[in-house]
Amino acid sequence: MDTGTGIDPETETETDTDADTGGWHLTHDLDDFLTRAGAFLRSRPALHTVPLTVTETLRTRGRCVYGDGAPEFGVLERAGEVRAAFFRTPPHWLNLTALTPEDADSLAARLAALGRRLPGVNAECDTAAAFAEAWQRHTGTPAVLRQRQRLYRLGTLTQPGPVPPGGPRIAVEADRELLLRWHDEFSVSVGLGSVRDSAEWVDARIAGGGITLWETADGTPVAMAGTGPRVAGQVRVAPVYTPPHLRGRGYAGAATTEVSRAALASGADEVLLFTDLDNPTSNGLYQRIGYRPVADFDVYDFT
Repeated sequence: MDTGTGIDPETETETDTDADTGGWHLTHDLDDFLTRAGAFLRSRPALHTVPLTVTETLRTRGRCVYGDGAPEFGVLERAGEVRAAFFRTPPHWLNLTALTPEDADSLAARLAALGRRLPGVNAECDTAAAFAEAWQRHTGTPAVLRQRQRLYRLGTLTQPGPVPPGGPRIAVEADRELLLRWHDEFSVSVGLGSVRDSAEWVDARIAGGGITLWETADGTPVAMAGTGPRVAGQVRVAPVYTPPHLRGRGYAGAATTEVSRAALASGADEVLLFTDLDNPTSNGLYQRIGYRPVADFDVYDFT
């Protein structure tokens, strides 16, 4: 039976023979996606920080760094203008830019008709809720709110209180085992799993100098803060982690201040980070450092 869609084996791009696509162009080809959506994503680098950084990692390091299966991308185009975009790196959540309820419905209907199985969605609150509702309506799959997040942007950098004893240093290969353990612990603590496996993440960050450790005067590491690549002028801080028995001593704030300062010194126009809205401690800390709210995002699981 002809479903009206096919796959071009040369580009892994879905070609539409049915005009009723809702304006969505779907592809597995990263270059095709960036050609179509790159300018749109760069036009709002703060709100699009996740697709910008993930696609840059895929471009420079390949699809293998994000789980199993080919990444999928989508672009909503009307009258020659890009209105929205999405990506997904299996087995992780669908990540959407802002959509109207009507466009969220058209995308959900399209993906459901193609037999896609989605574990969930991550987007700005209204978009996430609209897509979750549409997905449940088109597939019968219930959606459950998993986490509420807030995106922050650095204003004026401020040291939050007294600097704890010790100082920062860039993590090196000798820190690999510690970073593997801390990355696993961080992934469990935030309840969202790992965007990529710990070994790949650690090796990439060590190679790029992307992890800063705060260590005590005797050289014992007590906290870490990471940063992603600079893309479209923005740098995102992630993750920030202190082992539970070492918290409450200012280590996370000191490490975050250091990587934020370094990002600004490297030429970043915007320094960003996400927090869990159910964690008042981290939200208060980042605001004391100088981070200001930009937008709220929600993560839904499709159960």
